[in-house]
Amino acid sequence: MRPCERRSTTDFLAQWTLVCILIGAPLVTGRPGLRADEPADRPKSYDADLEGLVRKGQASAVKIYGAGGGGLVSYQSGFLVSPIGHIATAWSHVLDVEPVVVLDDGRRFPSKIVGFEPRLDLAVLKIEAEGLTHLGLAPELPNLADPVLAISNLFGIASGGEPASAMHGSVSSITRLDARRGTFKTPYTGTVLILDLVANNPGAAGGAVISADGRAVGMLGKELRDASAGVWLNYAIPSQTLRQAIADIVAGREVVAAVPETPVLPKDRSHLPLTLGLSLIPDVLENTPAYVDRVMPNTPAARADVRADDLILLVDNTRIDGQRTLLDTLRRIDRRDPLVLTLQRGSAIITAELNP
Repeated sequence: MRPCERRSTTDFLAQWTLVCILIGAPLVTGRPGLRADEPADRPKSYDADLEGLVRKGQASAVKIYGAGGGGLVSYQSGFLVSPIGHIATAWSHVLDVEPVVVLDDGRRFPSKIVGFEPRLDLAVLKIEAEGLTHLGLAPELPNLADPVLAISNLFGIASGGEPASAMHGSVSSITRLDARRGTFKTPYTGTVLILDLVANNPGAAGGAVISADGRAVGMLGKELRDASAGVWLNYAIPSQTLRQAIADIVAGREVVAAVPETPVLPKDRSHLPLTLGLSLIPDVLENTPAYVDRVMPNTPAARADVRADDLILLVDNTRIDGQRTLLDTLRRIDRRDPLVLTLQRGSAIITAELNP
């Protein structure tokens, strides 16, 4: 089998590199247009180093299966950030249920959502396993043109013990993403790595971007597409941005997924959607999202500018994964106490303080 040829066209390079890795053909890198029969401008150990880097990335990668339906995919990617089973991934609809995690060797584990930070599009999961291959998080940004590998389960190609897909490219730009008002919609606003490879495909969100030294320099973001122009943005959120939030979540200093261990209060003493002035959409699904259907005038919700179609993500620091969790959480808060709702409104994340 002839070595794969590297071309200068970005899309062709990324797609052809993926094919090379999937079929096991060697990669030729160097200057654009290098023919397979020309001497490669690289040390002899390059291929061995690249193969080892790919395997390290694949060994730390996980496949995540959760909620889907309505035309949405039910899987995404993640990567291990600790030897005891902490996983960084993208915060998305897939995590509306407690997801199943499949490791590189095919082992399957139920996972718990330790916490999440919606403004960073970040969630941290935990599985009960030890001695796992994991990636360190780079504290600094990579340089422009640095070579990187994107490791993910794009298109759900791997379902069991098959390795995750690997794509070889580079950092083409480091810029600020502010997509709330533009054609691309995402809650995240901040620094991103623009990648010279076609990485942000269905299922790839949450995958790792790995530098030549074997550290994660970024996490692949969710698909961002301009529907009017058909343009896709291939980007990653830098590890430099994520590492403190991940550390805080693992240490229990940030948003938690579980309802606090406080007693359920009688209905005449606790908060309820009605006492706050909220009406939710009909609860007809197994886990109906906590979308606001209507806000009553002259109520705490109205005064806090809560609006119809807002999605309730957090009550104080408790994650709300559906209407039943919302009701249970409110029943544990005294009606005389204020509370803070974290809401998703379109592509924006906002907070609203409701005072009785």
